[in-house]
Amino acid sequence: MQGKWIEVKVITTSEAVEPISGIFYGLDVKGVAIEDPNDIASREQGPLSWDFADSNIFEYGDKAAVVKGYFSQEEDIEKIIKYIEDKIKELKGLGVNVGDGKVIHMAVFEEDWATSWKKYYKTLKLGKRIVIKPTWEDYDKKDDELIIELDPGMAFGTGTHETTMMCVELLEKYVDGDDVVFDIGTGSGILAITASKLGAKKVVGVDLDEVAVDAAKENVNFNNLDNVEIKCGNLVEVVEGKADIIVANIIADVIVHLTKIVKPFMKNESLFISSGIINDRKEDVLKALEDANFSILEIREMGDWVAIVSKIK
Repeated sequence: MQGKWIEVKVITTSEAVEPISGIFYGLDVKGVAIEDPNDIASREQGPLSWDFADSNIFEYGDKAAVVKGYFSQEEDIEKIIKYIEDKIKELKGLGVNVGDGKVIHMAVFEEDWATSWKKYYKTLKLGKRIVIKPTWEDYDKKDDELIIELDPGMAFGTGTHETTMMCVELLEKYVDGDDVVFDIGTGSGILAITASKLGAKKVVGVDLDEVAVDAAKENVNFNNLDNVEIKCGNLVEVVEGKADIIVANIIADVIVHLTKIVKPFMKNESLFISSGIINDRKEDVLKALEDANFSILEIREMGDWVAIVSKIK
């Protein structure tokens, strides 16, 4: 069944994809799709049933990323566009590189795009043992694999993005059975669930986005976990206690801010795993960590993205 929708797109950068997606999620959006030349898999995660081979991802330049939101015809589109433009200005004020930041809209026809994106999302193995399996797919477990049942819905985190891949690999390397893990900006809950599957004693996932919190809670239930708690809000407002590992797969600017406030939630030997850092912002994050008296233990790079493991000196 086909319907007519209003497509609103923002021409931006890889760095700003997540916060701009968050702007859409704050509205009565019917779906969000992402085209990012630095994350080719993102073209296969959107909610639309287009032919990706015919989609010109480089229409706005080979470094531009595009975030698209879909709204019903009954919505006040001009009001929505004004809201998005104002929020983009706020991001610029926070130092986020939004690139062009241009907002465009047009009417489109799509066929059941709210669910058809699922055909592009397949079972994926990360690291040595972690298997991310869509809830609607069958998979035969092999050897010591750890299966994570996931339906990301409209939340960030399917496992296909390089930043998520690196975080999963680092959790696999560092988590042990006595650890308490905090996942900041949990999104779909993929990293919180991974930490639990790897044997963490307790996991707390936090996100400001209510849509993400609902998705994460559902995914925790899909995996029948009783040691993962998902909370809506800011780390400093909703989380108590100290963690052995804090993982934050967000954006560089938020990580820079976290370096100033995260220590009260860390034990003396705690690890801070940060990712979502575009290569161009690597030195900014390293400097912020060093200024906050963190020592750098490990730096990983994948594509145009960076993950950093640090601890308090």
